[in-house]
Amino acid sequence: MAAVPVYRWHLAPDGLATRRQLRARGLRPGGQDVVAQLERPRRRRGPLVAYLYSIEQAKPVRPMTPAKRAALAKANAARRTCPECRRDAGYVIPPSLGMCATCAFPDEQRAT
Repeated sequence: MAAVPVYRWHLAPDGLATRRQLRARGLRPGGQDVVAQLERPRRRRGPLVAYLYSIEQAKPVRPMTPAKRAALAKANAARRTCPECRRDAGYVIPPSLGMCATCAFPDEQRAT
């Protein structure tokens, strides 16, 4: 693998963008390789790294199909459904609890 150029934070040349910047423009990398990388120095840890892609080679974002939209809605509903009481909690259930707050802390719910 060839080495890619490394730029300091805020000093990247025009025509390059990160994935988030591409997405904001309605684009995606489209299978292209990383063109360069940005590095932001930090004091006690290694630098933050962001990979850059060519805007000219980027492709438009694929449109959301009805099947994809339905699958995404089903997955999000599963993340909100409590496995104990089988109700929609109205929020994403934290993996640390594994159940809704009502099931995880039943004593606190009765006290109020």
